[in-house]
Amino acid sequence: MAATGSPTVRPPAAAHLTDEQVADLGRELDAVRDGVLAERGATDAAYIRKVIRWQRALEFGGRTCLLGANNKLAWVAGTAMLTVAKIIENMEIGHNVLHGQWDWMRDPDIHSTTWEWDFVTPSKSWQNTHNDMHHRWTNVIGKDRDVGYNVLRMDRDQPWEPKHILNPVINAGLAPVFEWGIALYDLELDRVKTGEKSKAELVRDLKVVGAKAARQFAKDYAATPVAAQVLTGSGPAALLATGTANGLRNIWAHAVIFCGHFPEGAETFTEEMVEGETRGDWYVRQMIGSANISGSKAMHFMTGNLSHQVEHHLFPDLPSNRYAEVAVQVREICERYGLPYNIGPLHKQIGSTWGKIFRLALPNKA
Repeated sequence: MAATGSPTVRPPAAAHLTDEQVADLGRELDAVRDGVLAERGATDAAYIRKVIRWQRALEFGGRTCLLGANNKLAWVAGTAMLTVAKIIENMEIGHNVLHGQWDWMRDPDIHSTTWEWDFVTPSKSWQNTHNDMHHRWTNVIGKDRDVGYNVLRMDRDQPWEPKHILNPVINAGLAPVFEWGIALYDLELDRVKTGEKSKAELVRDLKVVGAKAARQFAKDYAATPVAAQVLTGSGPAALLATGTANGLRNIWAHAVIFCGHFPEGAETFTEEMVEGETRGDWYVRQMIGSANISGSKAMHFMTGNLSHQVEHHLFPDLPSNRYAEVAVQVREICERYGLPYNIGPLHKQIGSTWGKIFRLALPNKA
């Protein structure tokens, strides 16, 4: 980032700001981050450890119930507990641990370099495409590959092709198998095609993904159903339950993640808008390129606090349990500097995202 100055072109939503105002905004947000870092401590560490304990208890309880999955009550209870456990592990634990939010604890069991989450894509592959690429180039067309994940048209500046007619169909099909779509996306096949990634690197990554997929398959589609079959003859019912839990978790993760950057009002950017970008300008881009979800504490928790997507993109390494308090300060800063703060209830943000998906399935109107 440039130390001073401004990008070649400032985004329209921030065009009214002077270089000095952007620098002041950057300093204010740095102060917000520093304030959390100064207070971070035992209470935060106790929080994440408690969440992990409860998540593991839920998963154990769910799999135990599924050993008798031929009983309808056991099937429903086991599927529900396993679904919630998988959501919590992915959203509030895995995603945030892999961002390094808890590295300061120096706990090797809760560290970004050691955590392997309950998702098909390996942690390190996801950290490359998500932490390194998406968070650096948030919503920059041509740089941020997360804009459409190489299969969807999610911005008017993306050239329309006849295949984009299938935008809604592809997105609907992607939701229940989202973890597999992300695993395929993280292989960066488009970069292999352009020569940016070698075939040797692809083979290496395929082996890693294959090993991770085998472990996930063994846990969910072999171990639990086989144990259920041996003990109670409930193997097929248990298999249906673990598949259902994974599908529901995928649908939820897909909805939350798509609400983070794709609702109407979340800005996209050209490459010239990031040329010469200062830290303050980077902050501005994260704020106006992200969208929040309003709701209850339980809803925020189940989204992994990605309902505070604006705050997460400003401070991806701060503990997620602090985003709610930070959001009050960030919103006030946005209002004071005349910047939009995109927030709405879950149904509104999902509806807005799907509306965009349908509109962009068709060519731009003149």
